[in-house]
Amino acid sequence: MNLPGQTNFYKGKVRDVYTIADKYMVMIVSDRISAFDVVLPRPIPYKGQVLNQIAAQFLDATRDIVPNWKISMPLPNTTIGYKCEPYPVEMVVRGNLTGHAWRTYKSGQSELCGVTMPDGMKENDFFEKPILTPTTKAHVGHDEDISREEIISSGLISEKEYEQLERYTLALFERGREIAKGRGLILVDTKYEFGKIGDTIYLIDEIHTPDSSRYFYMEGYEDRQRNGEQQKQLSKEFVREWLMDNGFQGKEGQQIPEITDEIAGQISERYIELYEVVTGKTFQKQDMNFNEVESKIIAALEEVNK
Repeated sequence: MNLPGQTNFYKGKVRDVYTIADKYMVMIVSDRISAFDVVLPRPIPYKGQVLNQIAAQFLDATRDIVPNWKISMPLPNTTIGYKCEPYPVEMVVRGNLTGHAWRTYKSGQSELCGVTMPDGMKENDFFEKPILTPTTKAHVGHDEDISREEIISSGLISEKEYEQLERYTLALFERGREIAKGRGLILVDTKYEFGKIGDTIYLIDEIHTPDSSRYFYMEGYEDRQRNGEQQKQLSKEFVREWLMDNGFQGKEGQQIPEITDEIAGQISERYIELYEVVTGKTFQKQDMNFNEVESKIIAALEEVNK
């Protein structure tokens, strides 16, 4: 697809991004799926629609906290927005001792990204208050942990701007937790990306989707913690678990297990379940042909440029 005024195209792991006149971006969230930094060989039906619509809903629900890049959503899997100059870090915020934070803690390290985690915590316990554990943004390979002090001292972001990013991040996370609570969920951890146009900071990319966030079911959380049981999750973790159960963790020499029609269908249904629980809305499957996609995007761009 070649769009009017197109000045750049970037194909990411799961998204196709078109730059228009160096001013706007058209982001198409594909049905491709990645895990362990590897794009799996088979797309998952409706995954792109699920992620794009969740992100759009949360971008609209947090616009009063920070401006964001979204202008319009011409198609269920497509967003048009402003092109921002991205900050070179991702703002990761954690409300619970889970995932990477837990693995670090369990290994005997009490510090993560310059933040000291309290003694005596169990996996999935709440932190007294959310902690910020930023990472560098890697186009290839893994993102790397980095501390607040390293970000500022290295000049990646000025102290003043970083403090503003911290304030935005914590306010967004608090709003996300409030919304999740209303759905019977706990927003456990997530990441935010920010960019700039001139002196204005914008929230960019996706927000509070199951690919960028982890949710627990609130019901039974306390009992499971008390009994030392695993929490019931609502996230992309089930895909990683299926891959690990079938001998794949993205390591050299490992073969990606076959994603059969049945498996692809199961993963698709899980994503749809995620959508419905997180948004409180019934998912409407929408199929598009290529010509319809292109014409609707072009019409939406014409509207933006009026």
